[in-house]
Amino acid sequence: MKPYPNLVAGVLEVLEWSFGKGWYADRVVDKVLRANKKWGARDRAFVAQHSYEMVRWWRLLWELKGGEVTLKRKKLKELFELYWAWQVEGSLTLPEFPLGVAQSYPEWLDARAAGALGARWPALATALNQPAQVILRTNTWKATREDVLERLAQEGVEAEASDLRPEAIVLAKRPRLQHLGSFQDGWYEVQDGGSQCIAPYVDPKPGDRILDGCSGAGGKALHMAALMQNQGEILCMDVEAYKLSEAEKRAARAGIDILRTGHIQHTADVMAQGAWADKMLLDVPCSGTGVIRRDVDTKWKLQPEHLERTCELQAHILDRYPAALKPGGRLVYATCSILPEENEAQVASFVKAHPEFTLEEEVRISPEHVHSDGYFVAVLTKNA
Repeated sequence: MKPYPNLVAGVLEVLEWSFGKGWYADRVVDKVLRANKKWGARDRAFVAQHSYEMVRWWRLLWELKGGEVTLKRKKLKELFELYWAWQVEGSLTLPEFPLGVAQSYPEWLDARAAGALGARWPALATALNQPAQVILRTNTWKATREDVLERLAQEGVEAEASDLRPEAIVLAKRPRLQHLGSFQDGWYEVQDGGSQCIAPYVDPKPGDRILDGCSGAGGKALHMAALMQNQGEILCMDVEAYKLSEAEKRAARAGIDILRTGHIQHTADVMAQGAWADKMLLDVPCSGTGVIRRDVDTKWKLQPEHLERTCELQAHILDRYPAALKPGGRLVYATCSILPEENEAQVASFVKAHPEFTLEEEVRISPEHVHSDGYFVAVLTKNA
């Protein structure tokens, strides 16, 4: 497809808002598309795809272009032409650059990741720049994976089973799903393959009482509920009330009725539950460095001081929330970060401060698998 001027202008507008006004790229893309309702499906896909790719490769593109980084429209247009020659026409050969430039990461983040991850960083840096695929999680409370694949085929959606999880399905394209009967009937949820690996570490069983302490919109809670065959109780708690409302809507669509929600206004709201839970999932707020390929501008929005505040919040949650876990209970700590300071280091500090907990295992889920982002999981037991 040709780079028509009006579509290129849409891409440049995304860059101006994302880097100039601090908006996240997906919000700006949505804004630009809503403002241009006459664009067809191919036009809209063009603007979205090339906006995200230019954000992804921002540092590398400016290194290739040379000169001072600017958001002046003329210079951005020249940057787009360079990007097009490289990524689309294949007429531009890249010189040898250091990893941080070649894979387009901020200098501080590249240095921090290299220092923390050593020889693992180059492969992770490369994997996190691969465009994310759309992965579905079969709602096994309502359907089998084979049922979903057959129905998607009937609805004209090309899909295949993933080898990452028995419930996982990968789509060939990025179709609109919300209007499909299979989606409306709650046969699946959109959920990254690596994310689907986390709930099983909680080992949810029918009849369990589980506290999901940072549940967000309930994706992992719904997975646990399906594994529990909709028997037991899951308390979804979060500081964002609107996310809990979304969790309730998703549960209704999925046919799950064992979820209840609780809005966290103070840490005491969690601790007030008493030692209630058999099992607990703490999928804590984090840097998001493991999901950079899905949230392409995370690496540009993230700053060292934000990372430090996030680590403090993680430590606070770990210190307080497990009071709601029964003796003998199972605690799962998870992040979508690749940085040890949010992962192994947090768990080590927690176990040192709380000798009543025993670390059972730690797992890194790598974004090197094409169907997975990057995650960390630690499983601990609260001694009886």
